[in-house]
Amino acid sequence: MEKEKNYEVKDLSLAEQGKKNIELAEMRMGPVMEIRRRFEKEKPLKGITVGMALHVTKETAVLVRTLVAGGAEVAITSCNPLSTQDDAAAALAKEGVNVYAYKGESREDYYRYLEKVLSHNPNVLIDDGLDLITEVHTKRKELIKNIIGGCEETTTGIIRVRAMEREGVLRFPVIAVNDNKTKHLLDNYYGTGQSTLDGIMRATNILFAGKTVVVAGYGDCGKGVALKAKGLGANVIVTEVDAFRALQAKLDGYRVMPMREAAKEGDIFITVTGNKNVITVEHVKSMKDGAVLANSGHFDVEIDVAGIKKAAKSTRRIRPFMDEYSVDGKRIYILGEGRLINLAAAEGHPSEVMATSFAGQALAVEYLVKNKGKLPAKVLALPEKIDNEIAELQLKAMGVKRDGLTGEQKKYLESWKEGT
Repeated sequence: MEKEKNYEVKDLSLAEQGKKNIELAEMRMGPVMEIRRRFEKEKPLKGITVGMALHVTKETAVLVRTLVAGGAEVAITSCNPLSTQDDAAAALAKEGVNVYAYKGESREDYYRYLEKVLSHNPNVLIDDGLDLITEVHTKRKELIKNIIGGCEETTTGIIRVRAMEREGVLRFPVIAVNDNKTKHLLDNYYGTGQSTLDGIMRATNILFAGKTVVVAGYGDCGKGVALKAKGLGANVIVTEVDAFRALQAKLDGYRVMPMREAAKEGDIFITVTGNKNVITVEHVKSMKDGAVLANSGHFDVEIDVAGIKKAAKSTRRIRPFMDEYSVDGKRIYILGEGRLINLAAAEGHPSEVMATSFAGQALAVEYLVKNKGKLPAKVLALPEKIDNEIAELQLKAMGVKRDGLTGEQKKYLESWKEGT
């Protein structure tokens, strides 16, 4: 580990490679770069300190650079112990960013780094999973008076922050960036779908064609994972607790059944529910020899790794991010320690996908700052106008033109008088 007052990273010598990877990401993240060019001129974040708990990747570094271009000071740590790209962290440290992260963080370091970020007295928080915002509300309440608001990146974090709002304990506004159309309909669907399978293949080198893949959860992430697995030739089974989503999965051509039944048939299991103990020891005992288990939900609670380890006769690491558990005479493989497989064993979402997600984060921070003191302490949506602006920026980056409404068409859509 290499430490200074403003950083703690694994190896500063990785900075040059990190810089190259960030430059490659910038080339593919047109919307964020467009926002950066405006931020450089307007400095809308001058005097603002942004505290971040996000996956420290090359794409996140592009967002960090954009916030800095807007005048902000940034302090960042990871939101998952296995998701940091050490070269990206080193590059940010070299650029003078306050960064505290390395791949494979201990639980102690994970929470110590959250505190490091909060020690910079941030005015705006960008969170992924809500651990940073939770720390403020439970352990650092004195910071709340200087916090304008927060932004939450992922579905799990939105679930948690909405629970805070229901219980009446949320003390500042939080923008649900995850709920942007340009986030959950693109990032969760296209990004999670591709990057999850990428992580599984890097960890195992397994062939998907002909396998039975069990996808637990059919939200936007599950839909993307199921589609990509099907595209690789897999037979897909979906497990769901929500009636409408189960119906969607069935109408999309997948078999739908409870996990206790799917456990007997699956070759590869992928959890994307945001809930805990989706795959338990009892499920594992029904599985085939050689079954592969992977999680792409935010926290490492969807697969009961501790329970499976306790039930196992023996365990051993076969490959990086691939552990073998001997349960009832069968070999069961858990990938990435049950953590986010797309970041544990791969590089997360492609840069093109993160372009829209992080454009949302940058504009959400600007929105909070511009509306300081005017927003209620609730979970808020980013205005649709801004969400549509992000889509426009992405279309521009892709060189895509679209139609527009004529005056007559606008008038028709705004009227109720013209009928059959």
